[in-house]
Parts: sequence; structure tokens; C-alpha cells
Amino acid sequence: MSNRQTKADVILIGAGIMSATLGSMLKELVPEWEITVFEKLANAGEESSNEWNNAGTGHAALCELNYTSEKPDGSIDISKAVKINEQFQDSMQFWSYLVNSKLIRNPQDFIMPLPHMSLVQGEQNVSFLKKRFEALSNNPLFQGMEFSDNPRKLMEWIPLIMQDRTANEAIAATKIDSGTDVNFGALTRMLFDHLKSKNVDIKYKHSVDNINRTSDGSWELKVRNADNGSVERHTAKFVFIGGGGGSLHLLQKSGIPEGKHIGGFPVSGIFMVCNNPDIVAQHHAKVYGKAKVGAPPMSVPHLDTRFIDNKKSLLFGPFAGFSPKFLKTGSMFDLVTSVKPHNVLTMLAAGAKEMSLTKYLIQQVMLSKEQRMEELREFIPSAKSEDWGLVVAGQRVQVIKDTAAGKGTLQFGTEVITAADGSIAALLGASPGASTAVSVMLEVINKCFPQHIKAWEPKIKEMIPSYGVSLLKNPELIREIHNSTGRTLGLRREPQPVL
Repeated sequence: MSNRQTKADVILIGAGIMSATLGSMLKELVPEWEITVFEKLANAGEESSNEWNNAGTGHAALCELNYTSEKPDGSIDISKAVKINEQFQDSMQFWSYLVNSKLIRNPQDFIMPLPHMSLVQGEQNVSFLKKRFEALSNNPLFQGMEFSDNPRKLMEWIPLIMQDRTANEAIAATKIDSGTDVNFGALTRMLFDHLKSKNVDIKYKHSVDNINRTSDGSWELKVRNADNGSVERHTAKFVFIGGGGGSLHLLQKSGIPEGKHIGGFPVSGIFMVCNNPDIVAQHHAKVYGKAKVGAPPMSVPHLDTRFIDNKKSLLFGPFAGFSPKFLKTGSMFDLVTSVKPHNVLTMLAAGAKEMSLTKYLIQQVMLSKEQRMEELREFIPSAKSEDWGLVVAGQRVQVIKDTAAGKGTLQFGTEVITAADGSIAALLGASPGASTAVSVMLEVINKCFPQHIKAWEPKIKEMIPSYGVSLLKNPELIREIHNSTGRTLGLRREPQPVL
């Protein structure tokens, strides 16, 4: 065992998009702070942020039907969609700042313009989609959205989906050209290359075994070097736990009361992938459908064009799988060891309430390839099995906690847990996740460094011009942001008319 001890101002656990974003923001705000990163794998962005472990959707609520719900009176609630869109605009602004400042280069290596579409079938769903379109298209954040239930127009938009379709059932879609495909793995690696150039100490193949509070209020981490087995002690005034599915265990080890009564349920994802260039060439969009009755929000089917390593491919899914691991590289005991005396009742309550989810997961795990092909054929009637393979995506740990809705409520979003004194923060949960990394890290900064916010505000506004401003109330600012980020990131958006 090593007696080596080091001190830093900030320790980031996990070399994914969240730590990369927070580290990059802090380096702009306080370049003199010493930052250390610990990652148990050999490279950055190898778990949830990896391009094959997520759908690569720039989540701006342009096509995801589960971000808009129908109220009892038949009207559409778009509040969640507006919030997620505004959060994605924060990310676009920060990425543009990094490119304009030459801190990262070649944005086309991580972001590409791609239409986002919603597709539904059946009279009731078509009615819902039309009402959703009317509610969103009147909002300046969603300007440019189109609706059509005309098969000829849909054939222009999505020929692969429409050809050989014989059903007489009503079908409709919305389309907006300002969507994006984002390679979060590539972006994560770019950001860590940037951090390395700023003298951030990045330690790969280092696992955090334990976290303890010291007498002076700092945090001491017990860190194991996978190469030689040595154990080191590292202390910092502030710790961010951004270890994806591994964050829950580390939050529990910190012992902070805010981490009590929180559990996690792991769900793995499987996508079908097509690399037949003739088929890939016929589709150019991210097309999201509607989750089947009784299926959880995470199961929304979508057919996606992807750009990975300068190659275009198609992915369809997700199909849910189950593994007790909290990470793809995790342990089969992750779920069992996450159950503690303080959260066992929360977990049991969730188990009793979520029998439908358990049934759904069992059904998904039992699907054969041909059964998955049948679901794909609801999108592409002519799909052939020989053109499609399977790829196992990342593990997602859905947060379970006690809420006003009841004990053991399953959460389908992203959660930030912070200590009362702001000395430690952890990120839990799943989608929209990476797309809203900048907004989420701004939340961490505001919660954990309130004493610095006034001094930091001018720099934050330089990085994210809309900081502290409601975009919804400033349509001209929306137009400026769309045009400036589009130019900087190479998304080739035409200037939009003055609203």
C-alpha cells in the first residue's frame, strides 16, 4: 500500500461527458484551481458517454413524444418540452464558445445537423400529434416544425418507412430540420484532451474505493491503481461524482443525509444496427414513435441516422434488457449491494408499484431476433433480417426515491444530489442526460459554489449568453442563438426571420 497523499481543489470521479463539462467550465471560471480526475477505465467516455452506448440524439424535445403529455381537458402540456429545449440551448452555446475560443476544434466530428421527426399511427394518435404540433409550432423555441398526414409528403420525408406500407391506418408525422445527431463519446474525448492541455491531472485505471469526510470539512478518497494495485489517498474541498451507474454506490459511501432513501434500478439497452449502405442511404432523420400502452417512457421506439467515425449508419430501438450491473463494466452484485437499511423500504415499495415494468423487462429479454425484426417492420415494412445486427448499448440506472407521489417512485430523468454545504455532488439518472450536461453542471455550480456566483457571472454569460434569461420571453435572443450556434457548429442553418 502506498502512503502517497495529494490535495486538489476539485476532484471529478468518472471521465464521462458530465465531468468533462464541469471540468471545462471550472477551468474557464477559475483557471488556477487544481483539478484531478479519476476514471476506472483506460480512456475517457467509455461507458454511458460512448457513442455506441447511447442513441446520440441531441435531446431538445423536438421529436420525443414522452416530453409532452395530454391533459384531462385534451390540451397538450408542453412545459417539460420547453424546459428540455432551453437546456439544450445552453449546451449549444457552451460548445460554440469552446469552438470560437479554439479550445476544441472540428465540431463536425461530434455534431451533425439531422431532422428530428415524430411518427404515429391510428386516428387517436394522429389527433394527439396534431394538437402537439399546434402547441409547439406556436412556440418560438420550436419554430420551423411541420406537420403532415399526407402519404405523398411523408414519402418525401421518410421514404424507407413509407415504401411497401399497405396498411390503411391513419399515419402522420412532424418534422423539424434543426435537430442534431451528437457523438457524445467524441465530444467527451475532445474535452478531456482540452483539460489535459490545461494541466488537469487525469488518472485513468484508478478506482475510487471509498469517500470519507475529514475533520476540516474536506473529502478524502481512497483510490486504487489498477495497474499496480497500490492505494492512494487524495483530498479535495469539492468532489463531483459523475460515474454514471456507479455514482449511486459512491454517493452512499459519502454518507451524506441527502443520499439516503435513494435507490436505483438498472436497465440495459439493445439496438438493432444496419450497415447496408443501400438501406442507410434511404433514411436521413431521427424518427421517434410512441411507446406502446403500458410500456415505460424509456422504451419509445426510434429509427435513427447516426454519424460515427465519419460513417453513416442506422439504429433502431431501444429494446430493454436486464442485468444487475450498474455499468457495462460493473459487477453482478451492483444491484444487491446498493440496497441499504435506509433505502430498503423505498426499493420494496418500488418493486410492488412497478410490476408492469418487471413484466415488460421479462418480455423484452425473451424476445428473439425475429420478434425484434417484427417490431422494426412497424417502422420499415420491408426490413430483412440479414441486413440488421444487434449492438448492446449502455446500462442506465433509473433513480428510485420517495416523492410527493409516494414512496419508492421510479424517476425517468436526471437527478443532481448535493450535500447541504455544497462540498459534494452526485449525478444520477438517465435521459435526457448528456444533452443537458451544461445546464445540469450550471445547477451544480450554483448549488455548490454560491459564494462565487456573483464574481463568476460575467464569465458564465460569456460562455452561455442566455444565462439567467428566459428564452421563452426573449424570442429575438432565441433567433440569435440558433443562428450563431448553427454557424459556429457547422449546422448550416439558414438565418431565421425576425419573430
